[in-house]
Amino acid sequence: MSRLKEKYISEVKPAMQEKFNYDNVMEIPKIEKISVNMGVGRAVEDKKLIDYAVADLATITGQKPVVNNARRSVSNFKLRAGMPIGCKVTLRGKRMYDFLDKLISINLPRVRDFRGISPEAFDGRGNYTLGVKEQLIFPEIRYDQVQHVQGMNITIVTTAKSDEEAHELLTLMGMPFKR
Repeated sequence: MSRLKEKYISEVKPAMQEKFNYDNVMEIPKIEKISVNMGVGRAVEDKKLIDYAVADLATITGQKPVVNNARRSVSNFKLRAGMPIGCKVTLRGKRMYDFLDKLISINLPRVRDFRGISPEAFDGRGNYTLGVKEQLIFPEIRYDQVQHVQGMNITIVTTAKSDEEAHELLTLMGMPFKR
């Protein structure tokens, strides 16, 4: 069992039960999945950029990404329907906990001038989205092998009913929110 899941079971669940007075243990919010998305808009001009993004995302998450294709054509962007424009991975279970643990303890502190992540990025339904400007904060990515610096969105989907519950859950899990 991963370190973060043990922490959730032994520390986070009792603290959440005490703070929000849940009647049933099944009401206690938990992290359902983590979705990591890389949009590669420049792939319209250079098809190899998608391959680099897929390789980087596979290295970071340990799971093979799915390539996203454009749904419709946009002539201003020289984009045709069906062209690959991004990739995504959905993590669940052990991989999800391992990725979140690594993100909290290793990757986020590597961001230059890091003072915490914004507590405002909740969507109103208990989900949190975090934007990362470059894939180089992940130690698995070798700086000299990077062809193109690429950002990504990391969405943490919880079963929480409100942003307050989700914020408390992620804080207890160790997310470094700004004060």
